[in-house]
Amino acid sequence: MSVVDAWVVPRAKQPIVRQQIDLGPIGPEEVEVQVEHCGLCHSDLSMLHNEWGVATYPAVLGHEAIGTVVAVGEFAKGVKVGQRVGVGWTASSCMHCKPCLSGDQHLCAQALPTIVKHRGGFASRVRSHWAWAIPLPEGLPAAEAGPLLCGGITVFNPLAMHAKPTYRVGIVGIGGLGHMGVKFAAAYGCEVTAFTSSESKFEEARSFGAHHVVATRDPAGLRKIAGSLDLLITTTNVPLDWNLMIGTLAPKGRLHVLGAVLEPIPVVAMSLIMQQRSISASPTGSPVDIATMLEFAARHNVTPTTEHMPMSQINEAFERLEAGKARYRIVLDADF
Repeated sequence: MSVVDAWVVPRAKQPIVRQQIDLGPIGPEEVEVQVEHCGLCHSDLSMLHNEWGVATYPAVLGHEAIGTVVAVGEFAKGVKVGQRVGVGWTASSCMHCKPCLSGDQHLCAQALPTIVKHRGGFASRVRSHWAWAIPLPEGLPAAEAGPLLCGGITVFNPLAMHAKPTYRVGIVGIGGLGHMGVKFAAAYGCEVTAFTSSESKFEEARSFGAHHVVATRDPAGLRKIAGSLDLLITTTNVPLDWNLMIGTLAPKGRLHVLGAVLEPIPVVAMSLIMQQRSISASPTGSPVDIATMLEFAARHNVTPTTEHMPMSQINEAFERLEAGKARYRIVLDADF
């Protein structure tokens, strides 16, 4: 089936409309997935408004799709018709460059985002290269798994790369990304400090597994924990008091940036040098990273805190996300 129903963005900042689109013939290494659920990510909102300047229209957004494989190309491997899979931020990569051959397919210069020059998951069907259709493990609720494919892997990867279960880990921003970061870090065994600007989220952060909660707008509170954190992960896309944040790091501590802050991050070199601290950042993850994260989530019963809406209410869902009312991830259920 090449003609599918989809929710289409005609132009930047325009209401999303339902249309039929033609996906064309399936590629020899592609899989086609009947969408059941698709998470709504802040990146979708950024693309709706073309905040990053890379959006193309008309656009079909949605990159946290869960569904069942209904067709496979001639040379597709590893997945089969009838299997439940997820398709996240990346729809394909070249599979022959150095990053791809090294297992870092998400760093491929030719990686194709699912919602940039590609039709995404706010549709009855979505396609991806077979390697990027990630099988869902047993025990992971399909209706809740979508946000793990983008937000989940984004916060899981720095923990997998840089944390140990004995670490003291801080998570800045208890929102769509950060609340999953708290859950993963707690499940990993870390001592977790949540940073939030909203006092209304203090108790929720503790319910997600945070051992301590600090107000990001309280300089005195930040100074009290100076030099204590082994890893500090920032998930917010707004500027912070970076000197105070770096000051919370222990010797050899690391500040890891996930939030797409559009302004430059000022750094005082001596605050890094004298304590041998570092700053790093990362995007999502490779197919193996995503599969590992899903297995960890299933094993430790880590799922995002979600609210569900029918996909036919997609415009209302975007408005709710933009207004900051989502608690904490919106999942759209296909109702074509």
